[in-house]
Amino acid sequence: MQDKDKEFDVIVIGGGASGMMAAGRAGERGFRVLLVEKNERLGEKLNITGGGRCNITNAIFDHREFLKIYGEAQDFLFSPFSQFGVKDTFTFFERLGLPLVTEARTRVFPHTQKAEDVTKTLARYLKKNGVVIKAGVAVTKILTEEKQIVGVQCGKDKFYAKNLILATGGLSHPETGSTGDGFKWLSDLGHTVRKPSPDVVPLEVKEKWVKDLSGVSLSFMKITFYLTENHLDATRPSKKAFAKTGKILFTHFGLSGPLILNSAREVKKLLMEGKVTATIDAFPDTDLGTLDKQIIKIFDANKNKELKTTFKEKIAPAGTGEAILPLLSFNTSFKVHSVTVEQRKEIVHLLKALPLTVTGLMGFDRSVVSDGGVLLSEIDTRTMRSKIHPNLFVLGDLLDINRQSGGYSLQLCWTTGFVAAEHLL
Repeated sequence: MQDKDKEFDVIVIGGGASGMMAAGRAGERGFRVLLVEKNERLGEKLNITGGGRCNITNAIFDHREFLKIYGEAQDFLFSPFSQFGVKDTFTFFERLGLPLVTEARTRVFPHTQKAEDVTKTLARYLKKNGVVIKAGVAVTKILTEEKQIVGVQCGKDKFYAKNLILATGGLSHPETGSTGDGFKWLSDLGHTVRKPSPDVVPLEVKEKWVKDLSGVSLSFMKITFYLTENHLDATRPSKKAFAKTGKILFTHFGLSGPLILNSAREVKKLLMEGKVTATIDAFPDTDLGTLDKQIIKIFDANKNKELKTTFKEKIAPAGTGEAILPLLSFNTSFKVHSVTVEQRKEIVHLLKALPLTVTGLMGFDRSVVSDGGVLLSEIDTRTMRSKIHPNLFVLGDLLDINRQSGGYSLQLCWTTGFVAAEHLL
């Protein structure tokens, strides 16, 4: 006879965003719930999202518009988002005493600007609804009897339940416990899992000037990516692939920031085809002719000053002059009044097309989101139930869904967690 302390209606593996949502809602509905988290604390990854502020969702309230972000997955997601969408997320957290605020690019954060407050709010939700939490405990095996899931094993202990919810996360930020356990279990249970790779992730570049700007952030830049299809043939010209405008953060390894993170998926595909280069337009809202006229005015007002000082203080974007000055083909240690027309034109063209070479994407340790996961065709997304095992539910980053940064990944967690809890057996 099994120990009653080890029998539950629902076992949730994973104490992140989707797992806490599912466990709390299941408890609220009256189910006896066990939440197992291998970290000592719940919400380790949640606590570092959005730079520690937690970009909780994105304030696009039209389901169809919001779902376009998920590309090919949007048709699969219409039903779950109709059950629990962005408005529901606002209502949910505000009901729990955590008001939200909408910022630039419709990104939504807790009013306190602290990711840990999101975790604390969800922890109180779990406690209020009687969820049994076992933190610092790793699931070592999913138990099956006659091909039916019956529970989990944690070391020597075994726990049993009618329903199992997998919410272990993907492979991004493995230091927070996202080490791919869920993918292996799903594969062992007969699911098809597309191999994950870093997806919303910073880019590595070759150029020293980029790395010399480490820590500098520029809020309005345009980056254009180019592809040379056969990187072994240097005579073949590059062709423009795509361009995006937004915020860029320079790092010791290359480029990051929202603009770069949301370009990484397309860059990854380009790298499979050949050599990828890019240019950064430091003045995207100013054409070449207008920028030239602006620089002429600056030169006229600073004729007797040294060119390199004027360039760094008056022309280049704040904090960038020292690093990009060496990209010019001529020495700048002379007075502004001696600048030739050709030299001025070179300055203008440089600022409109700072050159760089993309050498790769950073790894899972710096990835905000990894792609891959269980195929959506094997999940009934109306319920988040497995089509192979009727008492198995699969959530969040374990699903093969591409998405951008900006609150879309967490909204997927809130939605899938809530929907799964609504459809427990």
